[in-house]
Amino acid sequence: MSIKLTKRVASDIMNRGVSAIRISPERIEDAQKAITREDVRGLIKSGVIYAVEPKHNKSMRSVLLREKRTKGRRRGIGRKRGTKNARSSMTHKKKIRGQRRVLLALKKDNSMDNAAFKVFYRLVRGGTFASKASLINHIKSKGIVISNEKMEQLKHI
Repeated sequence: MSIKLTKRVASDIMNRGVSAIRISPERIEDAQKAITREDVRGLIKSGVIYAVEPKHNKSMRSVLLREKRTKGRRRGIGRKRGTKNARSSMTHKKKIRGQRRVLLALKKDNSMDNAAFKVFYRLVRGGTFASKASLINHIKSKGIVISNEKMEQLKHI
């Protein structure tokens, strides 16, 4: 394989432009002997073929602002747009995912049939339950039997 072809294949593998690909001067013969893409991958792994780090032209102003924000500056009340929930929805995601894990565990143990699972899944999706505990209490009130041992496991899923 010629050097041009090796560089092109390497750029395709590394998702970089051909001009960013470099070959170690001492090992050019190895790069010329590479026939397949696997050979080129091996050369990349061994460090014979590498890519130059991409340039980032950043304005100094943006760099300084980013540093200040990492320190916690410039994040005051005047900067905020949207509600508290809109700014950090991770609490909602954590709550929903926990409730879904409870439902899946009950379904896997055959404590709950598929029809009931679908009903409760929709309720969880609608935000009906405040926590996993309230979901479990609701499930028990609907006549689905859950042992005390299982209850303790579900609390910590």
